[in-house]
Amino acid sequence: MELFEKLFGKLLLFVYHCFDRIVINGYLSGLSRPEQVVHFFRQVIGVPIVSKEGLSQRTNDYQNWVEAFASNHKIPIEWAQKGVRKEDYVLPWLRRMRKKNAYGVYFIFKSMEQGPTFRISVPKYPTKDPNHRILAHQCSRFTHYYFYIYDQVLGPIVMRVASFLPFHATYYLNGHSFIEQELERAHIAFRKNDNAFLAIDDVAALQAAADRLSPQIIQKQLDYWTLILGPKFSQAERKQMNLSRFYAIGQIEYCRNFIFKRNFPIHKIFERSCEIGLWRLTANRISELFGMRLTKQLRGKLGTVIDQIQHGHHVFRAYWKNAFLKQYEKFCTLLRNELCSNNLRDFGLRKGLEHFNAVRTKFLAITDRFAGLQAQWLNVHVDFPLLQRIALPITTGSVHCAGIKIHETRIIRLLEVLLHGGNNLGAWSAKHIHQVILESFQLTEKAYALNQLRYDLRKLKGHGLLQRDGSRYAYRLTSKGIQVALLFLFFHKRLCGPLANSRFHHQPEPIHPPESKLEAAYHKADTAIQDIVNLLAAA
Repeated sequence: MELFEKLFGKLLLFVYHCFDRIVINGYLSGLSRPEQVVHFFRQVIGVPIVSKEGLSQRTNDYQNWVEAFASNHKIPIEWAQKGVRKEDYVLPWLRRMRKKNAYGVYFIFKSMEQGPTFRISVPKYPTKDPNHRILAHQCSRFTHYYFYIYDQVLGPIVMRVASFLPFHATYYLNGHSFIEQELERAHIAFRKNDNAFLAIDDVAALQAAADRLSPQIIQKQLDYWTLILGPKFSQAERKQMNLSRFYAIGQIEYCRNFIFKRNFPIHKIFERSCEIGLWRLTANRISELFGMRLTKQLRGKLGTVIDQIQHGHHVFRAYWKNAFLKQYEKFCTLLRNELCSNNLRDFGLRKGLEHFNAVRTKFLAITDRFAGLQAQWLNVHVDFPLLQRIALPITTGSVHCAGIKIHETRIIRLLEVLLHGGNNLGAWSAKHIHQVILESFQLTEKAYALNQLRYDLRKLKGHGLLQRDGSRYAYRLTSKGIQVALLFLFFHKRLCGPLANSRFHHQPEPIHPPESKLEAAYHKADTAIQDIVNLLAAA
C-alpha cells in the first residue's frame, strides 16, 4: 500500500477505506426450530394443538398490523413491480425525508418471495399424545415486507421481514451512509456521489468516522427497528421465551478508495492492472493474496475475469471460493478495490455480528496486499542502464558470474516460470523448477539438463535476482528479480513479438527446426533484437 501511494501520491487527492454494502440476517432465537415452535404454542400461548390455522393467525395479525401502521402514518405501501429497481423507485420519498430533516419509515414494499417456514402434518400412525403434530422446515412462497427507513445513525437502510413464522428478517445497510451521518453531525463539508466521497475538507475525520462503525452501534439500531416494525409479542411471551434476534453477517463488502485529481491516469492504471492481473494472478498468487492455503479440496471459484457491466464500464474480478476481489473506475476520479464475501467461513471467520471488527481487520489486510501487488506490477519501466549492468559479467569474491542478456531463451523461460508459479510462501527447489520448465515448454532433459538450470540459477543469484530460502537449496525471486522478470517478459511479449511477426509474411523454414512454437517465437524475437541493435549502432 505504501508503494502505491509513493508511485501515485502526486496524482492522488486522498485515500480512505471503509465498509460498503452490508447484509445482516436476523434470526428469532426462540422460534428457529420446530420443537421451539411447539413449546411456544403449547406452553406459552396455551394452544394444545399446533395447526396450520394457528400459524396463519400469527401471519394475519402481523399483516393487518403492517397495513394499519402504513395507514396511520400515511406511508405508501405498494406491491413491487417486476423489472423496477426498488431503490430507484423510492428515491423521491427519501429526498423528501432529507429535505424535511425527518427520520423514520418512508416507504413499504410488498413482494412475493421464497422464504423459510414450517410444514405441519399429522402422524401416519397413532401416538400416545392425540395432539401430537409433526413440524418440519420447508421453503415456500409468501409475502415479504420491505421497510425503507431513514435512520438517524445509519442513514438509509432497508429492513425485510417475512410474514410467516419464524419471521426471518434481513437488513441492508451501507457504511458510506453511516459516514455521511457522522460528518453531517460534525459539520464537515464534503461531496458525496452515490456510495463514494469525492471531496472533503478533513480526510482524517473521514477515516475516523469510517473506523467508528462498530457492531454495538449496528445492533442497537437494528434492535430498535425490529421492535418497532417486527412481529409483535406480548410481554408475558417475552418473559417465558428468548425472542431476541441473533444477527449474522450474510454478505459484506469492504472497499479501499483512491480519489485522483484528474481522470487521465485512472484509466491507464486500471487498464494496465487488468492486463497484468489476468496474466499474473494465478491460483497460487490468488491464494497468497487472500491469505489462505490452496488445496485440492477447494470448493467454489478460483480465477480472474473481466466483466462488462455497462458499455465502457469494466470490472476486474479475482474469485476465491464464495468471495471475490474486484476493481473498477467510477465518477472519472475514483478507483476502487473492493472485497466482497458471501460466506465468512472461507476466511476462517465467524458470521456473528460480534465478530464485525475481526472482519474489518482481515479484509483491510487483503485489500492492502492487493494494492501492494498492483503497485509492484506497475513499478516496472524500461531501465536501459539496468539492462546494461546485468548484461556485464560480475565477480563476487572468487565466483565469476556471466552477464544476463535480454535475448537469452533459457533465461526468459526460467524467469517466466519463476514469475508465474513462484509462491512467496514457499521457495522452489532446482529439481522442481527443472520439471516445471520441461513440462511447460515441452522440452527434453537432453535439450535442457539439470546442470544447465543450476548454472542459470547461479547467474541470477549472482546478479541479485534470486535468493535462497535460508540454508535450503530452494529459490525465489527477489523484489529486484520480479521487476527484471516483468521487464524482460514485457519486452519480449509487447515489442519483440510484434516486430518479429511483422518482418515475415510467412514463417521461414528453419535449418534446424525448433522444438516448439514458443522456441520459434523466441528465435524470431532474437533476430528482431539483433536488427534493432544493429540499427542503433549504425545511428
